[in-house]
Amino acid sequence: MEQHPNIHGGTGIHGRHPLHLVEKIIRERIQESIYWKEKCYGLTAATLTERAVDVDYIGGMYGNLQPTEFICLLLKLLQLLPEKEIIIEFVKQEDFKYLRALGAFYLRLTGKSKEIYQYLEPLLNDYRKLRARGKEGFSLTYMDVFVDDLLTKDRVCDIILPRIMARHVLEQNDELDPRESALEDDLDEDE
Repeated sequence: MEQHPNIHGGTGIHGRHPLHLVEKIIRERIQESIYWKEKCYGLTAATLTERAVDVDYIGGMYGNLQPTEFICLLLKLLQLLPEKEIIIEFVKQEDFKYLRALGAFYLRLTGKSKEIYQYLEPLLNDYRKLRARGKEGFSLTYMDVFVDDLLTKDRVCDIILPRIMARHVLEQNDELDPRESALEDDLDEDE
């Protein structure tokens, strides 16, 4: 992740102020929400982890354009800019799936293409169910589907994702090894 020399200036993340990775209207809705004012004020990276463990669904905006707790915590992470190692631990830990999803989303927003593929692709083998809250109410998805969306879609949870380099380009540049699917191992065993 690019480090910012000064939170109010300099290059920021992807050449932008970190908070500007979330569109202005969504950012304002988050900062006006009760959850933000009551639960996110004064959080540190450590206390945010405790709050994220309590989240029980993913999502962006719902109902009358109210922000989910998930998206509020994402904005708080962008405000705190924790060290990359902390986010990688969020992604690697297996006990709290919504904390993992939050770490994956944050890494996708702030990371470089190579590290995004490096740390998110293993999550394509995590098939746990996730509850998602959107404008139409609650629905069911899965961690691997959520991560695939992070890797392939332009917008996830109502947030426009920064462009990343295509995986095949990173492979051609010898920055990534060709991806091996867990299913290939199963196919090899069947033969």
